[in-house]
Amino acid sequence: MKQVIAALLIIITIISLIVIAFTINQVGEEERRLRVDLQYRSTLLAESLKETVEPNFINKSEKYLQDVVERFANKERFAGLGIYDNKNNVIALSSTIPEASSAALNVVANAMDADKANGDFQNFDNNKFYLLAIPLHDDKSVVGALMVVQNASYIDDRLNEIWRNNLIRLVIQASLLSFATLLLIRWIIYVPIRGLVETLKLARMGGVERSPKGLTSSFFFRPLVKEISNIRSSLIEARTSASEEARMRLEQLDSPWTAERLKEFVKDLLKGRSIFMVSNREPYVHTKNGGRISYYFPASGMATAIEPVMRSCGGVWIAYGSGDADKLVVDRFNRIKVPPDEPKYTLRRVWLTEEEEKGYYDGFSNEGLWPLCHIAHNRPIFRKEDWEEYKKVNQKFADAILSEIKNQDRPIVLIQDFHLSLVPKMVKMQRHGAVIGIFWHIPWPNPEAFSICPWKKEILDGMLGADLAGFQTQLHCNNFIETVSRELESLIDFEQFTITRNNHISYIKPFPISISFPNGFDKRADADAKLEKDELLKTLGIKTKYICVGIDRLDYTKGIPERLKGIEIFLHNNPSYQGNFTFIQIAAPSRTKVKKYRDFALEVEKEVERINALFKIKNWKPIILLERHHSHTEIQKFYRATDVCLVTSLHDGMNLVAKEFVASRYDEKGVLILSQYTGASRELRDALIVNPYNGEQTAQAVKEALEMTPKEQIKRMRSMRETLKNYNVYRWSAELLKTIVNLG
Repeated sequence: MKQVIAALLIIITIISLIVIAFTINQVGEEERRLRVDLQYRSTLLAESLKETVEPNFINKSEKYLQDVVERFANKERFAGLGIYDNKNNVIALSSTIPEASSAALNVVANAMDADKANGDFQNFDNNKFYLLAIPLHDDKSVVGALMVVQNASYIDDRLNEIWRNNLIRLVIQASLLSFATLLLIRWIIYVPIRGLVETLKLARMGGVERSPKGLTSSFFFRPLVKEISNIRSSLIEARTSASEEARMRLEQLDSPWTAERLKEFVKDLLKGRSIFMVSNREPYVHTKNGGRISYYFPASGMATAIEPVMRSCGGVWIAYGSGDADKLVVDRFNRIKVPPDEPKYTLRRVWLTEEEEKGYYDGFSNEGLWPLCHIAHNRPIFRKEDWEEYKKVNQKFADAILSEIKNQDRPIVLIQDFHLSLVPKMVKMQRHGAVIGIFWHIPWPNPEAFSICPWKKEILDGMLGADLAGFQTQLHCNNFIETVSRELESLIDFEQFTITRNNHISYIKPFPISISFPNGFDKRADADAKLEKDELLKTLGIKTKYICVGIDRLDYTKGIPERLKGIEIFLHNNPSYQGNFTFIQIAAPSRTKVKKYRDFALEVEKEVERINALFKIKNWKPIILLERHHSHTEIQKFYRATDVCLVTSLHDGMNLVAKEFVASRYDEKGVLILSQYTGASRELRDALIVNPYNGEQTAQAVKEALEMTPKEQIKRMRSMRETLKNYNVYRWSAELLKTIVNLG
């Protein structure tokens, strides 16, 4: 619509300029014609009066002259007469014209001096007049002058009328032209193109049966219709081939997994059963931006991993609606189809009060369970009131799940992460036939660490309401089973890795989560990557030879201060890199309502300032801190441009940043430095593995990465990419779903 308005404005502007130019020319010509006509008539009148006035002027018949003057006064456009002697004295003057001004006397004097007619346009009392003076003679010389005064205001009135008429004509023409243009654009262009867009969208989403609406009757688009038909045919053929190939590979878990293969796998596996994904974090957040509503994808490893699965499998995702415009876009059942530009599944939003969010999310989840499970040397805080809000919100989520599955036969419910540990039992007690799984994305600590939680038994009992409890690693599974054995009365089968409590069996299995690979981003050539790196450095105002990046939420478990210390040691031990090496830390603000996180953000800022002050030289500083949310597309630019990616989490269930970096490197270059305390370090063994608490080791790893040969980089990166190819998020989903479906 903006383009149409811009086009109309350009057209109207061009037409306006043409009309204005034409009007200026027309007004100029009309003004010249009217002036010449007035001057001609004034001259004829003056010459005819001269024959009467001149003899009486010589005879000094002043009374007669005054009578003549009054007789001709105020007739149509004729304003009056004036008779002057050769000393500019008034002999007779019409009462209807103003007293002679100095300008009028100049006209008279010039006529007598030149002994010929002299005229000029003058303004008296805001009215325009034409003054014409002709000399009066006796037998020897000029003895006076006769001045004819004509009202010339009608000239301006006529010129204004031309402007007014032309402007009215312009407005009418512009309105008609705009209306006609809009109709033409709609009928000839917009409607056919909209049909084309809908057809292409349907083809991309799988509905390739429909014809391009509006295009078949358009003469202009007939060649395009032919090409669209060819594209549709190709899409049908390609989609059919992909589906057939996917069906052939359903049981071959070791062959590459794709979104299409997962879709076919799920269709064959579920046989009409529905999937209900449940998490605190929603995949799309709607916000108000002025008078418009926009959306963004949150910075969440869980959402990043799960969203491609839902695109492939469909179903319902139940999550907390955290956006300030979330309520404005849902239907009366609090649902909305997502992704917004290509709906694949339903998002059901749950609403929380400010008090509930503070106690359940900021309090118990992030000040209690998060530090408890990560064991990152931050004391967990447990409050009774937070626990009460946590139970209340878990029940609210359980009620939402129950309302969604009430008409479903053997629904599959997949609950994500530590925010909803009580939900499995709440749902199971109401719907025994529902198959429930819970996946714990963060680490599960050792039994001694978990035992400090005042409500540890309730949390364990809630989780054991699930038929399947999944963790990132086998170590986390072992820790969970040991914790249950110490805290609850249950029967544990270490061979099958099951826990039986109250006659209900829960399977405990590791499912190391991964990412979408191939990840859908454009493959870039080396030349493009170099150009992109130069553009990125220019945008950031950086002049450096080597780039190292860290991409994290501003969370104390990510080891950002420890990482900065390693950079400081590296620059101190290797002064040749000062001025040639820059570390860029992308730090998305996180949990800003929690004081610990606000204090941590200030701590990071101060550490960056200290190190920059220590090493900064002209046109270079060692560390760039970018404290804002970046889109996936923006982050991909950093992944492709960097020489080293630094992931130094103090404790992490998996850490998908490491996997995203590897997936983005189509050039098979770059080096990953990875903390030994991440789940990813058990898979990406060709990364440089470090102890994040050891600054000297991190500094040495940075030096080794920068000096690693291209051949060695390619060897390591190729191996890690092969790992991701063999175990991506689609295979993770397939194994998780296959396991849970076999349970019920």
